[in-house]
Amino acid sequence: MPEPVKLYVYDLSSGMAKQMSLQLTGRQIDGIWHTSIVVFGKEVFYGQGIDITPPGRSHHGNPLHIVDLGTTDIDEATFNEYLEEMREHYTADKYHLLEFNCNSFTNDCAAFLTGGSIPDFIKDLPSDFLSTPFGAALRPTIDAMYRRPGAMQPPLPTNAAPTSMATPNPELAASILQAVAAQAQQGMLPSSAPPLQATESLVAPLHQITNSASLQSLLRTHKAVVVNFSDMITCPPCRVIAPVYEQLAHEKGVKTVSGAGAAFAKIDLSTPPGKALGAEWSVRVMPTFMFFLDGKKAWFSAFCISEMKGADANELRSQINLLLFQAFPPHPHNSLSLPAMQALSLNPILFTQAPALDTAANKLMSFVTSTQWSPNFTQSQTDVKQVLFNTVLPYLKSRSNTPPLSANPILLASWAKTTSTLVQALPLESLFPLVDMWRLALLDSSVATWCAAQQSTPNTTPIHLFLSKVISSVASAPRAYLLTLLRLLSNTFSSPVLAPQLLLGQVKFSMTALLVSTLLHEDAGVRTAAASLVFNAAAFLQKGRVDAVKNGGGSGKSDIEDEDWEVELVSAVVEAIDREKVNEDVVHRLTACLGCLLRLSPFYQSQMTSLLEVLQAKSILKGKLAKGGCGENGISKKEVKKLLEEIADKLCP
Repeated sequence: MPEPVKLYVYDLSSGMAKQMSLQLTGRQIDGIWHTSIVVFGKEVFYGQGIDITPPGRSHHGNPLHIVDLGTTDIDEATFNEYLEEMREHYTADKYHLLEFNCNSFTNDCAAFLTGGSIPDFIKDLPSDFLSTPFGAALRPTIDAMYRRPGAMQPPLPTNAAPTSMATPNPELAASILQAVAAQAQQGMLPSSAPPLQATESLVAPLHQITNSASLQSLLRTHKAVVVNFSDMITCPPCRVIAPVYEQLAHEKGVKTVSGAGAAFAKIDLSTPPGKALGAEWSVRVMPTFMFFLDGKKAWFSAFCISEMKGADANELRSQINLLLFQAFPPHPHNSLSLPAMQALSLNPILFTQAPALDTAANKLMSFVTSTQWSPNFTQSQTDVKQVLFNTVLPYLKSRSNTPPLSANPILLASWAKTTSTLVQALPLESLFPLVDMWRLALLDSSVATWCAAQQSTPNTTPIHLFLSKVISSVASAPRAYLLTLLRLLSNTFSSPVLAPQLLLGQVKFSMTALLVSTLLHEDAGVRTAAASLVFNAAAFLQKGRVDAVKNGGGSGKSDIEDEDWEVELVSAVVEAIDREKVNEDVVHRLTACLGCLLRLSPFYQSQMTSLLEVLQAKSILKGKLAKGGCGENGISKKEVKKLLEEIADKLCP
């Protein structure tokens, strides 16, 4: 009779990943997953070697989630024999939090029992975490916790600019790591946590493969795969090349941000399962490296072979580079000379000037006192006044100190509640002083981080509240409200944590609707603010693309890229450039924005070239240089002329 096979899922961080990942890494990670296989009435997992307990009775407590992996026709005695063989491979000294862990073991067991694998979001601990400055900074700490003799420690990325997010709190980071490691191997009881959410995953640089089903699963789910067949016990060349292979796995492994990179696997020929795989793949020399593209051996050029025998480090690097070039060909723009675009600063345009705070607060309160107050509002007019004058105003004034003071969550929660009340109570024309206060506050990284953390409850954030108030009436909205809101949204790009939130989900569509209308507004100040915001969004995309190219990402696209949205933006920006006849600064910002949207776009060949032809973008850009194109004599600034000519001639068909 078939036996059911279950996967028990736990969070090793005991909720810390969900609570703190956004603040520390700029990405939301809902858990650091530990898994166990449950079959034949027992729970089997890997930590201090292979352990067996009654289901739900391990030191991890009750599982957060149970995944049905199907059934197995293998009998219990055969599975027990398999576990005895695996004990030689899954030993306590080999455990590594990222590279060889409980999920490696359960994936192997799932393949043996069912021919399948555990879910992708579990079996890869997160690669985009390791690609963040914070993750890169923690990598040596993680490796030091599990350092084995002879292992080469990979260097930090040389092209990663230092940021304040890289090590926001080393003591906190170390304590989190120690807690996770202890929970994984020594038995810390987790606290209760909310239901499992499928998140983007962290990718282990090296996949340990012990059976054919696991290897086939790896080949199915990755475009490019490198497999190392070696025996570290009896083969000296294997030991020589091993640290080089580990280094290459760190440098050229899968990066989820760009979607590029190879999966690197190791098969240990000193173990019975490894020997069986070696025989299956006709391995007769150690070490042997095999290269796969789209699940098949990579016979794709006279220069790149499908497998390599021996420990030639230079040849191994060359073959991996050729594999990645074929799997992720470089963007055609990489070969273009674009000096004006390359000289363009991608730093966001920010509106940092502080208003007369007392005047703004008094004006806002005059609007409050003159408004008929509903008894259904959660705060009275007196409550609003106390929050504004006793909490918000002192904080905003303290921002002029050296160093400036930061807001705390209690203050922000109180201010956000008052903001929600005021958005309900006041008409659009009375809200601009409040919007302007938040505009200044968002330059505080703690405010931006708090807003990013509230995205799951959008009605609590000023960004959502202010956008939802105006989105149905942008065309008739007061100038002061539109101007301050556009400047507020521009300032959100000062935060690498909050900026991505504006380019995902419903807030992106609301922001885009605002932009499409205000880029053509009759007021020059509103058009300038709109041009600043759309440039900031495009520059954020461009930074990600440039970083992906520098990191070997080829032409892969990030999860922020959105074809339909970018087509809409390009159309709106080209029309705005065409319509702008007066303000040279607006033309400059819009042209820079267009260049950022087009350069290295993953949709350039499939969508953008035909769109640009239909829009007649080249002639519109060239027209700005002619008399009457912008001002009486056309564009006058030398750097703007160069940018216009370069984008028209090299990026527009």
